[in-house]
Amino acid sequence: MKYPTPPTVIPLDAILPDEPLLMMGAGPVPIPPKVAMANSIIINHLGDTMNAVVEQVKIMGRYVFQTDSTHVMGVAGPASAAMEMAIANLVEPGTKVLSVCNGLFSKRLAEMATRVGGDVTRFEVAEKTSVDPVAVEAALKSGHFQVLTIVQGETSNTVWNRDLAEICRLGKKYGCLNVVDAVCTLSTMPMEMDEWGVDAIITGGQKGLSSIPGVSLIAFSVDAWARIEKRNAPMAHWCLDARLADQFWNKKAYHYTAPVSGILALHEALRLIGDETLPGRFRRHAHCSAALQRGVEAMGLELLIPEQARLNSVVGITVPDGVSADQIRHIMSQVHKVEISGAFGLNILRIGQMGEQSRAPNLFRTLHALGSAMRAAGGKVDMPGGMAELERMLASEVRG
Repeated sequence: MKYPTPPTVIPLDAILPDEPLLMMGAGPVPIPPKVAMANSIIINHLGDTMNAVVEQVKIMGRYVFQTDSTHVMGVAGPASAAMEMAIANLVEPGTKVLSVCNGLFSKRLAEMATRVGGDVTRFEVAEKTSVDPVAVEAALKSGHFQVLTIVQGETSNTVWNRDLAEICRLGKKYGCLNVVDAVCTLSTMPMEMDEWGVDAIITGGQKGLSSIPGVSLIAFSVDAWARIEKRNAPMAHWCLDARLADQFWNKKAYHYTAPVSGILALHEALRLIGDETLPGRFRRHAHCSAALQRGVEAMGLELLIPEQARLNSVVGITVPDGVSADQIRHIMSQVHKVEISGAFGLNILRIGQMGEQSRAPNLFRTLHALGSAMRAAGGKVDMPGGMAELERMLASEVRG
């Protein structure tokens, strides 16, 4: 047999930029050296070494989720795969679902529930606002719902559902299992799975945890697991079948070849969170995000979301009329080697404040790059004022 000539391809080092980009968008985020090192290691996906790693990941996962659940699992896939695991295992054909929708990712939960046959009611939230618990309760009273889905922070438009704990309490009161997307918020702000009554919680590795993309975490409550064990309809997703995943994560048995390098990276990311402690991590994120927000405003730019509904872990910025968000991002990337995010067709900018992004040197570099690019794109900004305010705010933490 004669084999065809191999294709001509460009080597990876010719594709990647000469200088690594500082990743300051809505994810993925920079990762610590110990996480990167762990991600370079390959071990057997079964056996004593992997079992020891898995046990520690579950212990540390319980800490970051603030739960005593015995059903903490990794998911080989992006956060959307973890979302789909939660939905596909808890929603059967005909299950009545109330989906709180105030952005792209909350609507994704509703779509997933629809695809597996759920009877989904979308509770649409007004633009740029948090959902009102009173309005949610009115919907719950009339609907006889079995599952409620909601995001803690809507990454797509930087809205924070600040009354999440109250909404989950209401969900439990009216007989719902609460499914919460904490993809961009976990470890950046308080999340208490057991205390708040969350039944399924998901997050991705590549955001607040500062691990790699493609390996996610999920936890199910006792109530959620009881529903999973009693479900009547067969699971359509073999890889995402929680009962099969439980064989690997809790019974040391084979499910599929686990992403061992990614699990090792997740182990180190979770360990570093434990070293910092959740309260310390929350303080760092809150202070750095506030400093960035004040710096942006002092530069003369407007933040997208009113303060009472504003997400700290992803900061949305309104782009002035006549200025292109895409052009600003291009200049920042090409000239300043700083990458931030657009927003799915909207003429806005998003800057991440998750994990390793929330460090003073990253903030100074990013704000300077934003101001310079804004000027180059035709916008008017007060760069000295913005940088001075950022420095003042960051120094206030040091003075304490």
